[in-house]
Amino acid sequence: MDLFKKRLVSLFIHFGLLAAAAVALLPFIWMLSTSFMPTGESSTFPPRFLPVHFSLTQYLVLFQQVKLGRFFLNSLILSISVTLISLFVNSLAGFAFAKFSFRAKKPLFVFLLSSMIIPGQVTMLPVFLLLNKMGLLNTYFGIILPGMASIFGIFLIKQYLQSIPDSLLDAARIDGARDFTIYWKIILPLAKPVLVTLALLTFMGTWNDFLWPLIVMTRENMYTLPVALANLLGEHVQDAELMMAGSVITIVPIILVFLLLQKYYIQGILIGGLKE
Repeated sequence: MDLFKKRLVSLFIHFGLLAAAAVALLPFIWMLSTSFMPTGESSTFPPRFLPVHFSLTQYLVLFQQVKLGRFFLNSLILSISVTLISLFVNSLAGFAFAKFSFRAKKPLFVFLLSSMIIPGQVTMLPVFLLLNKMGLLNTYFGIILPGMASIFGIFLIKQYLQSIPDSLLDAARIDGARDFTIYWKIILPLAKPVLVTLALLTFMGTWNDFLWPLIVMTRENMYTLPVALANLLGEHVQDAELMMAGSVITIVPIILVFLLLQKYYIQGILIGGLKE
């Protein structure tokens, strides 16, 4: 009887999870379906969930007339650049805080963590004025520079690296390895899960960022996908099919990256969050 109750409870739990997943996925399925409808078909009554006439017209319009391929390339270049540079900078800083002793190490780290409570919007104006003085507005580097390091990234990597035994690093130093060699050949391979986690978070954050590229970029040919789609919404506010196609192009790369790296993402979050 107890076994029957356990199986019944397990069945209800799985049914509830499946129902919740279906509810969460429903808007995305409708978005994908609408993107393949001809113009105006989604506005008919009664509403249609699946396209009656399958069409690629909306995607052709986006890439041939709106030139969305250029904006897609801008987002891709910026997201990859910010991700790679921030991984290098954050991993170096995390390595230093986790494995080196230096004056004011603890107060400095506490100060960095406490600055996380400051909203990003508060620092936008000072950073904008600084970039303006440096002549970096309307340049890709104007977006890359503020994203080169993050306090959360340094904290995440530091927590993870504390799980690596100091004896391993000491053995490498006895063999004549310098600090950067230890970082490059020992630390980075061992920190792969947390690096992939941080890479995924950074890539997603940069790819989806709307406000900062909107502030820094005023040239239309330098717009990122979110900014370009916002402008497209103003011009084609009644064209739901076209907007859904643009949303699909924006979301699908993020979903694919997450699905490919989810194993390392979960591992990095769990291990990095448990270390003290």
